[in-house]
Amino acid sequence: MATTTLARTPPPGADAVAPPTRVWDLAVRLFHWSLVASFAVAWISAEEWQDLHLWAGYAAAALVAFRLVWGLAGTRYARFRQFVRRPRVVVAYLREFLSGREARYLGHNPAGGAMILALLLALAGLCLTGWLYTTDAYWGVEWVEETHELLANLLLALVGLHVLGVLLASLRHRENLVRAMVTGRKRPAGPDDLA
Repeated sequence: MATTTLARTPPPGADAVAPPTRVWDLAVRLFHWSLVASFAVAWISAEEWQDLHLWAGYAAAALVAFRLVWGLAGTRYARFRQFVRRPRVVVAYLREFLSGREARYLGHNPAGGAMILALLLALAGLCLTGWLYTTDAYWGVEWVEETHELLANLLLALVGLHVLGVLLASLRHRENLVRAMVTGRKRPAGPDDLA
């Protein structure tokens, strides 16, 4: 499981002096935005453009495979051991978040780490069922198609929760997390933050 170290939050205005800290490497950022694009293309093309839908699905599958490897061999904040927490830690973090007492994390917070796992599992299942549906053995099999559609809808709900969590954490910690996923940089850790 992940280990964290207590870090420090700068006083108001101090982040203008301290240089931003590199958190998300280029591979994580390219993975993230490529996955956003491939899922969006697959969703939009599902009914009308079957070839495009298939290629977007294959791209998503390749990206998930890459992320699994990068989660084991990547940079510090890309590694699963940095952000995968036990369920009780995630629940405790969510309670703290609801009460307004949650710590700021330089990498993924426990809820964000749990969301990454949920998204990757749902995407893996979606890609698997999509591929199965293209095989002779499973073409036209109702449970495969229904499971694929169910996972696609579940994924859309998870994406909505992910975006909501990013927006809430951005507001709560006065930090643009979308920009951080573009630039790779975040405000340095402060005294009450976890690095």
